Amino acid sequence: MRDLFPEDWKPKFKRAMLAIDAWVDFSVFRSASGSREGYERFSTFMDRFHTAGWRRWAVELTSEGATLGAAGGVLLLALATPAFQMTADGDWLKKSELAVTFLDRYGNEVGSRGIRHNDSIPLDQFPDHLIKAVLATEDRRFYEHFGIDVGGTLRAVVTNARAGGVVQGGSSLSQQLAKNLFLSNERTLDRKIKEAFLALWLEARLTKNEILKLYLERAYMGGGAFGVDAASQYYFNKSARDVNLSEGAMLAGLFKAPTKFAPHVNLPAARARANVVLDNLVEAGFMTEGQVFGARRHPAAPVDRRDERAANYYLDWAFDQMKQLVDTMPKSMTERVFIVRTALDTGLQKVADAAVESALRQYGQEYHASQANTVVMENDGAVRAMVGGRDYGASQFNRATDAMRQPGSSFKPYVYAAALAHGFKPTSVVVDAPICLGNWCPRNYGGSFRGSMTLMQALTHSINTIAVRLSIAVGDGNPRLGRNRIVELAHAMGITSALPDTPSLPIGADAVTMLEHVGAYAAFPNLGIAVKPHAILEVRTGDGNLIWRFDRDGPKPKRALSATVAGDMVKMMSNVVENGTARRARLDGVSAAGKTGTTNESRDAWFMGYTGNFVCGVWFGNDDYSPTNRMTGGSLPAMTWHTIMAYAHQGIEVKQLPGVPVPTRPDVKVASGKQLEAPPVRPTTLSKRGAEILVRVERLMDDANRAMVPLRPTVSTDRKNQAALETPAKAAVASAIDSQAVRGPN
Repeated sequence: MRDLFPEDWKPKFKRAMLAIDAWVDFSVFRSASGSREGYERFSTFMDRFHTAGWRRWAVELTSEGATLGAAGGVLLLALATPAFQMTADGDWLKKSELAVTFLDRYGNEVGSRGIRHNDSIPLDQFPDHLIKAVLATEDRRFYEHFGIDVGGTLRAVVTNARAGGVVQGGSSLSQQLAKNLFLSNERTLDRKIKEAFLALWLEARLTKNEILKLYLERAYMGGGAFGVDAASQYYFNKSARDVNLSEGAMLAGLFKAPTKFAPHVNLPAARARANVVLDNLVEAGFMTEGQVFGARRHPAAPVDRRDERAANYYLDWAFDQMKQLVDTMPKSMTERVFIVRTALDTGLQKVADAAVESALRQYGQEYHASQANTVVMENDGAVRAMVGGRDYGASQFNRATDAMRQPGSSFKPYVYAAALAHGFKPTSVVVDAPICLGNWCPRNYGGSFRGSMTLMQALTHSINTIAVRLSIAVGDGNPRLGRNRIVELAHAMGITSALPDTPSLPIGADAVTMLEHVGAYAAFPNLGIAVKPHAILEVRTGDGNLIWRFDRDGPKPKRALSATVAGDMVKMMSNVVENGTARRARLDGVSAAGKTGTTNESRDAWFMGYTGNFVCGVWFGNDDYSPTNRMTGGSLPAMTWHTIMAYAHQGIEVKQLPGVPVPTRPDVKVASGKQLEAPPVRPTTLSKRGAEILVRVERLMDDANRAMVPLRPTVSTDRKNQAALETPAKAAVASAIDSQAVRGPN
């Protein structure tokens, strides 16, 4: 121990600690002294720059400006980053060039979307008066500013402040192009900030003429037309090269509000707007009053398209599907022009449009309902018709695909299907009695309780308490678990919305879209097979090459329910139509099934129904969620459904629902006297099998043509060789036609 700790270790330790303390004290002293001396030297140096009087104010202002400028630069960078991230993809310009020509299910052209750049007009070939009209109205100082017209923006702010509203726009033409290329139409501060930075970015990347040309090609001009030339073709049946001053003024007036000033929607408003454009030409000094006098006296006379009800809601949705499809294609695919055959049935689409308009015109005021939507779909998921609202010209918002509305009792079939899958039977007895989950106590529509009844009777009369009790039973006494299982089943059948867990979910308190609701209902007539609603059947490039087919490349059907459960649901839901809340939907000679739905204060009224051929959903209500006048799903929705489906089943081979007897009674007459106009007689059309045969013939001919391509350049080709190539295709075509003749129509 003495070897480890000698007796003199304590004095040595004390001396070491004193040395450390002295070193620390000296270091602190030296640092403080050095800092003081350094500060004095710095002060002496800075005294050389001492200013007084007006020079001091100049220095102070410069210093403050530098500080604020640095802070502002950091802020601008933070604001600009989200905008410039949208341009990170080097393909940003090409992505906006997608051009699609749409065909209906029979191959007839029905419309187009996107911008055609393969036949666009060079800027120098646009009429001078058209260019001047656009600039005078949209951006008079376009060639003078740097992308943001500061003076014009301030002038618009002052004008709008005096008027107490928005009467003059402050966005430059470059800003409007930035919005068209990268942004949406939402009116938010965030969008305006991004718009300004993107305008500066465009000005740095493109010339003024390139920006102007893109603006003329990309702007939406109403009527489904993008770009001035497409609008000119649509409204005047002529190229933009040939429009006169009055027509050019009308086109230039469309940029501000294409649906409001579209001549086929509101010709007086379009002509009044064109007159404002002529005023702008004179005010800007681009033309004299004498030069525009003739255009004032003889306003443009557009083509009368008031009777044309194009399937614009359908085509908008199909175009969105096409853009998503293109994004999934290999990056090596550089094609931007496509021809797309859709499942659209133009005759059925017209009847659906007319049925919605007829219902709102006759009973909309009585029921205090102003809007409606409907989707008609084949049981395989091919959407035949879609109405996204009463008037596409007044509102392009597609209520069938984008409006989230509560389905009410039309959601209950998912609850009952989950109960059947859990062991219940249509004949199982349940009790309609008061029940509460926490502070929430559901009530039935009539306010009374009916006691014991079977599951089929409960669904037929749409008993709310039974649906809640079933949700608890599905969870084996755990309400939350039961609701989770119901949500899982609804998602498996085709519902894509989140469906948040709430006690009122079993009676339809969550929101869904019409399209997903219709798609999910198809699992019932398909005996448990879920399908994907789709518009596109096949896609071809601009030169006709087939690159995608839904039956080959699309998502495959999946089983969501057992066939037994789906068959039981069909029987139960057919009783809703025959003896329950949907008697107005009954069809003569066609077995039908479905479910009505009505939400609190009658804000939403639904009827979701199906046959062996089609699924169709109809919704009525108001965009502002205001209550209707006691409208139920069994009133206008069921009546409109009946009109649409009665037409849809004319001239086709009717497939009856499995396990449901064919009704033989005459067509129903509503006791209240309310009924819509009878559907028109459907013209004779190809059967589904006939259409498939023609498509198969077309594909065989395509294959034969591709096989013959190498032979065409050789003039001396032996005709026997060419005939040998043609023979297999002709034989296949003949075989297909003979097969159709033997089998008969489908």
